[in-house]
Amino acid sequence: MLALLGAILGSFIATLVIRWPAGRSVLRGRSHCDSCDAALTARDLVPLLSAALSRGRCRTCGAAIDARHWQIELAALWIGAAAGLAIGGPVALAGALFGWLLLALAALDITDLWLPDRLTGTLALAGLATGLLGIAPAPIDRLIGGAAGFASLWAIGAAYKALRGREGLGAGDPKLLGAIGLWLGWAMLPAVLLLAALTGLAVVLAGMIRGRAARLDDKVPFGALLAIAAYPAWLFLLGFAR
Repeated sequence: MLALLGAILGSFIATLVIRWPAGRSVLRGRSHCDSCDAALTARDLVPLLSAALSRGRCRTCGAAIDARHWQIELAALWIGAAAGLAIGGPVALAGALFGWLLLALAALDITDLWLPDRLTGTLALAGLATGLLGIAPAPIDRLIGGAAGFASLWAIGAAYKALRGREGLGAGDPKLLGAIGLWLGWAMLPAVLLLAALTGLAVVLAGMIRGRAARLDDKVPFGALLAIAAYPAWLFLLGFAR
């Protein structure tokens, strides 16, 4: 059930990721082809299935449809399925929500290097709410995690700027780690940072193997790496707490 819900919500998340940075309305207006502006019908809007049947192209003009639609739908489906299989019960829904919000933030950071405060704030408030509902970790651990997550990355960014004279971290990264701390508590934050760093290193090495030169001033969507690391950490935390 959560997998199906994830695919459906993934369609909305993809729309948000594509439209929001461009200043387009996410909720108003019918879905349409970005190339020919033809309105999409119900048969064009079935998550994953429509893209597969149309081979990723508009049925009216044949233009390629942005692959982020099916990619995000598939990721959201996986997030829901993983929560249901690893945790189960009502808690799984809370975890899936955590993953879906992280997915939206990661996708925006990857494509636009943007972590919107409204979305990060929603993640933070949801973390506090789940703590009040009695879901592990305890509220005090979450509050410490929120403060420690924000303060640690803010201090690193400030130190880097003082030493190098330029920004080393985006302003949204400390806020995101603080929001993640409100979900996972303080004890899991070192693991999240380590996994994020290792994932980033793996991405850089993969690029170098393909012939892409790595530079010290390359912009890296570190917020996306934090989001990618945080969801497996939550699955481990809640699975261990059962």
